[in-house]
Amino acid sequence: MDDKIKFEIEFTIHASPQLLFQYISTPSGLSEWFSDNVNSRGEIFTFIWDDSEEKAKLLSKKSGERVKFRWLNDDEDNTSYFEIKIQVDEITKDVSLIVTDFAEEDEVDEAKMLWDNQISSLKQVLGSA
Repeated sequence: MDDKIKFEIEFTIHASPQLLFQYISTPSGLSEWFSDNVNSRGEIFTFIWDDSEEKAKLLSKKSGERVKFRWLNDDEDNTSYFEIKIQVDEITKDVSLIVTDFAEEDEVDEAKMLWDNQISSLKQVLGSA
């Protein structure tokens, strides 16, 4: 079994942390930029793209700060997750999103590009592109 590699990428976003949190933590917010549609039942979120869907479990959520999910199809791997964290620079007050995710070694660049595209969509929705 190949171990997935953990990676982090940071994106500067021109939006308030409170607004940003709505977009990363609620089904309606996530469906604006992350996938075509998102439904949730308790801590299970269903992400829908075109004709495919993936379920993820909400592992943790800290209001105004971060959300952490684990894809339910990762049966063999309970250590991988993806986390979206809001960070505010104490001095400049710049707002950043820090994405932590896992990918197979040969898929890390592809996964980073996917996140780049997703966050670009988020920035467009927020009007901060």
